[in-house]
Amino acid sequence: MPLTEHLRELRNRLAKAVLAIVVVSVVAAFYNKQIMDFLAAPVPECPGRDLAASHGGNCAVLIFNTPTSPFTTVVKVCLLAGVTISSPVWLYQLWAFLAPGLHRNEKKYTIAFVATAAPLFLAGAYLAYVIMPTSMRVLLSVTPDSAANTLNLDDILDFTVRMILVFGLAFELPLLLVMLNLVGMVSGRAMVKWWRGVTMGVFVFGAVATPSTDPFGMCVLAVPIIILYFGAVGFAILNDKRRERNNPDRLLSDDEAAPLDLSPEPLEAEPLTRQERTAGRGGYDDVT
Repeated sequence: MPLTEHLRELRNRLAKAVLAIVVVSVVAAFYNKQIMDFLAAPVPECPGRDLAASHGGNCAVLIFNTPTSPFTTVVKVCLLAGVTISSPVWLYQLWAFLAPGLHRNEKKYTIAFVATAAPLFLAGAYLAYVIMPTSMRVLLSVTPDSAANTLNLDDILDFTVRMILVFGLAFELPLLLVMLNLVGMVSGRAMVKWWRGVTMGVFVFGAVATPSTDPFGMCVLAVPIIILYFGAVGFAILNDKRRERNNPDRLLSDDEAAPLDLSPEPLEAEPLTRQERTAGRGGYDDVT
């Protein structure tokens, strides 16, 4: 297609994606309280919102500290719900725009990548939501008896979303390594040699990236990623062995040339045309 047709198709795809996000966000606005309660559920809220009970780190009271905070928080939550719930629609629009330019094997790898990435992201997001109550209690437990915990609901929602995104994206690291191995950029042996640095790097990433900043959240994030990493290492080793079995030159060393058949083959004489035979060239097919 010409460039204008590509731009027109891109405009139509973007319009459909934006329309899906807007429709879902409008529907989510009618359920904004339920969504906000779901995102704020990990916080151990004091019974009856008793501020006196929050002394000593047992629980917390959720508040809004500005007049515009309730409205902006509702808008943010609705947009977040719209982008999340409508993700199958706008991801399909992205795929439909890019798919015509891909080869068959590239389409196969892309579909496999998306089909594996979605469950991994959901598993990481679910793990983050499960451990957040414990992380909240660990963080609130250091509150002295002379202080009370009053938490801004907007900050709690940001905290929850960041935890879900960090855990979900972190679970994609092993899949990225598997894809690099499939295209031949990383070998299984190299991944085995990296295990010490990867283990250290994962724990450092867990300490820096998690908003909770507590050792419990760091370990809960790091341990599953390390397990998935070694699973990716096992897959890469098996894939390298399969690739070697299909390689006819696998027994040759890196500096050894592959055997080539250099024997000349007889050439068949090309028959002369009628004009050439009558041109008086003496049987030759050119002026020589």
